[in-house]
Amino acid sequence: MKTFLVVNPRSANGQTGKRWVEIAAQVGRVLGDFGHGFTQGGMDAARITREAIDQGYECIVAVGGDGTLNEVTNGFFRDGKAINPNAALGLIPRGTGGDFRRTFGWGLDLESSLERLRTDTTEPFDVGRLDFIDNDGKPATRYFANIASFGVSAVVAREVNSGSKALGGNFSFVWGTLKGLVKYTERKVKVSTDGGPAETLDVTAVAVANGRYFGSGMFVAPDAITHDGAFDITIWSGYGLSDFLLKSKGVYNGSHVTWKGTRRLRCQSVHAEPVDEQEVFLDVDGETPGRLPATFTLLPSAIRIKV
Repeated sequence: MKTFLVVNPRSANGQTGKRWVEIAAQVGRVLGDFGHGFTQGGMDAARITREAIDQGYECIVAVGGDGTLNEVTNGFFRDGKAINPNAALGLIPRGTGGDFRRTFGWGLDLESSLERLRTDTTEPFDVGRLDFIDNDGKPATRYFANIASFGVSAVVAREVNSGSKALGGNFSFVWGTLKGLVKYTERKVKVSTDGGPAETLDVTAVAVANGRYFGSGMFVAPDAITHDGAFDITIWSGYGLSDFLLKSKGVYNGSHVTWKGTRRLRCQSVHAEPVDEQEVFLDVDGETPGRLPATFTLLPSAIRIKV
């Protein structure tokens, strides 16, 4: 497949850019000729991806973390439709979180990533569409590959993104979670699935999952599959700082699904809106682009993914 790499030079704490000549040489030895472009700012990866697909590239590879992967996924779409449904998404993971790769059991080494990209093996890939209110108060649309959520997860994401990740993704997310739980109070949110009646919930966090992990290794949706045509919804209610301190192991190994405060659903669409005037923010593949009200819609087998 004609391959194009969308490179975030700031990923891996800047090592991707510093080591690019070495990385590119290794890519070339395995894949042969390839195109590439460097991101410089927000949503640059989406623009570069659209241009590459328009130029006939069939496999677009995100070189970076979950945020870069999210932007590349957005670039597969224009005017609400996939530009080329047969185009394939690829990943060379270079980020601090790496939650998307965990769903597939992929490592961080470049060799295994290139071996995966070298083959023609792809599979259908579901994509989530999110219609929401952005940080400027305007209606917006964003696509997501892994997980979109709201509640304390967005507060945590803001803490993580505003701090240094020099000590690694896991430490950054644990520290961000602790600070987020101190600041967060539960919100009442009306939630409806697949067009059904709305239910008012007390929300610590709600994860609308295509993949299985978020928050740098939290196993939030253990049964999620990226080509089964459904979201796996995990609702956490009544959890606070003490729960995380005492029972955090269950969040990372998936046993939280048996806890009293965890509820799970499967559906193709979710609508959520706050009950009162309190703002409820969104976390979309580790980014915080806006707030509720929001509608999450699954697009089954919208594109393909290199596996």
